Amino acid sequence: MNTQKEITIYDIAEALDLSPATVSRGLKDHPAIKKDTRKKILDKAKELGYQQNLFASNLRRSRSNTIGVIVPRLNSYFMSAVISGMEKVANAAGYNLIISQSTESKEKELANIKTLYNSRVDGLLVSLAYDSEDINHFDLFLNKGIPLIFFDRVFEHPRCTSIVIDNYKAGYEITSHLISQGCKRIAHITGSVIRNVYADRLKGYRHALVDNSIPYDESFVFPCNLSEQAGADVTQRLLEMPELPDGVFAANDTTAVSCIRTLKQAGIKIPEQIAVAGFNNDPLSKVIEPNLTTMNYPGQEMGELAAATLIRKLDNKEGTSLNTIVLHHNMIVRESSLRKKINL
Repeated sequence: MNTQKEITIYDIAEALDLSPATVSRGLKDHPAIKKDTRKKILDKAKELGYQQNLFASNLRRSRSNTIGVIVPRLNSYFMSAVISGMEKVANAAGYNLIISQSTESKEKELANIKTLYNSRVDGLLVSLAYDSEDINHFDLFLNKGIPLIFFDRVFEHPRCTSIVIDNYKAGYEITSHLISQGCKRIAHITGSVIRNVYADRLKGYRHALVDNSIPYDESFVFPCNLSEQAGADVTQRLLEMPELPDGVFAANDTTAVSCIRTLKQAGIKIPEQIAVAGFNNDPLSKVIEPNLTTMNYPGQEMGELAAATLIRKLDNKEGTSLNTIVLHHNMIVRESSLRKKINL
């Protein structure tokens, strides 16, 4: 099998009877090289099929113009929106993204870190896996002074910026809304409380109950991996409770939609018998019938802000004056939680 020889600046120099240094400067559009000579060099490079070795060039500049991204999973509307925001900002600033997923595993997260480090990324944007209880495995980056920004699922560190919404307040608001609709036995389907997002939403749920004189009951809290199947499984457990809940607050829309579907299959009326609310404002929240009450989580904006903050640090050596950036959220009330008539 014949493979074509890689064209170098020496081949172009030989073809034009110029020095390699002149060809190199001409390819970089250097003003010291005459305009017609530059055109000859570029034309010959195109004719011979020359490809500039950006990797080698970037190594000489100690900059790869790439940003590493680690997300828990890619099959998530929220994460897709975040990555879209990151890519928009990064590409506009001349950076490319290398995207990897931890699949909710600290071990895979560590493997991703090593791969991105060896790829010489200039900085890292991370949303942590379910089981990452510390960030010691990021020391590879921190010890080299490579900027690290956490978003959504974060870990507080004096040298890292975190970008979040107020998950405590959001959890409090959703639970308070369900209570305002007459719910008194509200189940909460949550993720791993190791993670800030789920711990804070749980705290908001608990405090909203207490502030409304409803006792907090741990048996009404159902941790799971927040998948579609987990939503169905937890809902079956709800249906087997001695007394049915009259409200459900799920920590994401995937689980909430699965919950509604399973409840309807069991003949439960939504929201008359059980009011349901989710979180994230995924498109599927407007497809399920009844439409799902949810919390709008600005994924695109979070991605744009995370990338812009990192690039400012890279380009201007900006310090860590802001350790945590909190984005605005808002609740979207739909039919799944709105009771036209409340029987008390």
